[in-house]
Amino acid sequence: MPVSNNYTRNGRAVMSSMSGKLCSVLLLEHFGQIVQTVGNDLFEHGTKPLSFIRSTTGLPLSKVKEALCVLIKYGIVEFEQLEKSVKYSLVPENILMILRFPRFMFMAKKFCGNEAEMMLEEVLKQGYETGSQIIIKTYQKLLQTSSEQLVQIPQLIEKFELLVKNQFLMRSVGVIIDMEEPSEKTYFSLPDFNLPALQKMVNGNDADPGDSKIYWKVNFDRFTQDLRDQVVISAITKRLDEDAGELMRQLLYLMYLRTASWADTSNPVPCSEIREAVKKLNYPLLTQYLDQYLRVIEEDPCHFISRVGDSGGGQYSVNMKEAFEQLAWATLENIVLERFGSKAARIFRLVRMKTYVEQEQIQQLAMIPAKEAKHLTYTLLQENYLQIQELKKTSVSAAPTKTFFLFHIDLNQVVRMEIDHCYQALYNSIQRREHESNVNRRMIDKQLRIQTLTSNLKEHGATEEQLNEIAEMMTPSEKQQLEKVQNVIKRLRGCELQIEETLFILLMHLKYAK
Repeated sequence: MPVSNNYTRNGRAVMSSMSGKLCSVLLLEHFGQIVQTVGNDLFEHGTKPLSFIRSTTGLPLSKVKEALCVLIKYGIVEFEQLEKSVKYSLVPENILMILRFPRFMFMAKKFCGNEAEMMLEEVLKQGYETGSQIIIKTYQKLLQTSSEQLVQIPQLIEKFELLVKNQFLMRSVGVIIDMEEPSEKTYFSLPDFNLPALQKMVNGNDADPGDSKIYWKVNFDRFTQDLRDQVVISAITKRLDEDAGELMRQLLYLMYLRTASWADTSNPVPCSEIREAVKKLNYPLLTQYLDQYLRVIEEDPCHFISRVGDSGGGQYSVNMKEAFEQLAWATLENIVLERFGSKAARIFRLVRMKTYVEQEQIQQLAMIPAKEAKHLTYTLLQENYLQIQELKKTSVSAAPTKTFFLFHIDLNQVVRMEIDHCYQALYNSIQRREHESNVNRRMIDKQLRIQTLTSNLKEHGATEEQLNEIAEMMTPSEKQQLEKVQNVIKRLRGCELQIEETLFILLMHLKYAK
């Protein structure tokens, strides 16, 4: 996908070529080669009608239509109806959202339970689905996997309703297409399930569950908000303690009651409301020392909250924009520390603090030998972590011009560079994981066949001796090699999750910096 760095096309920001490669490999991994080809074409050429996509991809018209149907179903492609044609455009951000799916599922499990996690997984797999089908498929999956007492249909309906009440699922736009301005209530209104009909459908009989035309999809915006809040709470917890983290959680909850979800700064929250919210919690130290905790968080250099008034015991505002700017700075400092060492990180921190600084000042203030300080400064400049500005100054008109070179940091530019590095690292990790799987495909397939055979024999009452014979089909050396490969793949997947967490913080900063 040969696309130059960020610019705009048709009013939408176009992402870098590295993000294009990552999007391409994600499409291949999750949807196959034909969908990848159509996605690549739309990424490279922007908005296009069907006939142009067919011409540039060289695929049969039927295959292009199938690929577009898949991409539209998963919200990866949008379309616009014109007078004589329909134009299609790619939404790369929704492809990259795939990287967060494991975190979304963990969040659903944490707040709504194991069954809710399975329901969310089903919707993620299908793109959108009716509530009745989500419940039935979850029940069937539990029937196959659960060795404990099986959850009943009414309990699964409650779990589904909990997902909707938490706004993790929302109605697909198709169900409210006739309404000019659908309200929030419309998106999250629950259907009336016909319980006897669901019971019949579970047993394989035809019935009308009462929601046949109501489809549900994942509310990515809500999940992204919750991930954002979790990052802020985690930062306060690590910086202070768990009580401070819980106080931040309550402030965010009170923020939602009076402020738009993505506002840079919340409307003021009275201290009396904060105190009432904290009293309901089981945090005795927080209740006792609430004023001190508020003061400590307010006076912290990160400025996550600020005092904006004294009425009612004081009023506090949550600064989301400032919070993610500080988190972005901390992330960049850690990256510089890991790549170039503690002395380079000291120089980076110094330039950030002074805003504009000369080379001689860096050598003096950083307390690093002149030669080493100069080397590290120009290394950071070469790697684009520092920028340089030329300043010419004359005291007298006839005097020669004196030139100053001032080092500074363009935060947004460095963040964009690191976002691209994250895309590169994710792409490399996925490619390496696929390589390990392909090279050892025969051994992985062999283990899968043995597991399937063992499972089938157990169901038919096989003896321990028969099961041992099956297990011995794989030699000790093969088992050792397979374990090594599985550990490598597991580590690579763990790396992808960690890189995505860093990527999320940097993307959040850019979102608020606009």
